[in-house]
Amino acid sequence: MREVILSAGTVDYEDTGGAGPVVVLLTGVFVGTTVWRHVVEDLKADHRCVVLEVPLGAHRRPMARDADLSSIGLARLVAEFLEALNLREVTLVGCDWGGAQLVAAHGLDERVARLVLMPQESFDNYPPGLPGRALRLSSMIPGATRLAMQTLRVPGLRRSPVNFGLMSKRRIPDDIMDAWLAPALDDPKIRRDLLKYLRSTRRGEYVDAAAKLAGFAKPALVLWAPEGRMMRPENGPRLAKALPQGRLIEVPDAYTLLPEDQPTICAREIRSFTADAHTPGPSSSL
Repeated sequence: MREVILSAGTVDYEDTGGAGPVVVLLTGVFVGTTVWRHVVEDLKADHRCVVLEVPLGAHRRPMARDADLSSIGLARLVAEFLEALNLREVTLVGCDWGGAQLVAAHGLDERVARLVLMPQESFDNYPPGLPGRALRLSSMIPGATRLAMQTLRVPGLRRSPVNFGLMSKRRIPDDIMDAWLAPALDDPKIRRDLLKYLRSTRRGEYVDAAAKLAGFAKPALVLWAPEGRMMRPENGPRLAKALPQGRLIEVPDAYTLLPEDQPTICAREIRSFTADAHTPGPSSSL
């Protein structure tokens, strides 16, 4: 892992280097950079893959006490990260957390040339599904999030519908999940950062963002899971329609975490998209 100092604090990231097209991949709530491990392994032969560990609970370095970790604050952090690394003509990819969408909607996309949206918070689906609602509710009661998270220490309980059961159809390896969850389980400052996000983000922010996506006149690909039960199946087509150059591809046999459930399809479609992003095609199902 590498690190860079931003206004909110020091963030960690992975960077494969290379001279190919730049793909920046974002993490989500309780999800670390290794969620992209299979996609990066495939793409790194002909792409520069940069994975940012967004401070959403799986990050290992607490942010500054006064950092703005609202949804919009984190979107600005992404834009600042791109500037700090001087990344240009970026393909920005988001999954679970709706930050890539917010970067595009709020005009923070000077360095972004293409957008890929995988299942994520969108429209009025915030907090998303049973896990999102339970986590948001716990954040409003002092000490409740810490208590609720204790179930995540038990591998068998992680697959329950209130935890990761609706996130991935495949069993995520225990060592991977251990690494994702350890920061928030063990460090109160990491939980403080997560609570900032949960308590400050409002459903209306994603409704507003969707309305502003019409201003993102650049190639956009929506990879969505029609079988998903947490990120609503109908929101994929809605996002593709909201984007002037949006294209929808529906990915079968998957839930929210497409990089875990269908990494080969993710890598293939991103590669095709970066090669031919300026020729929008029709929506399709795989």
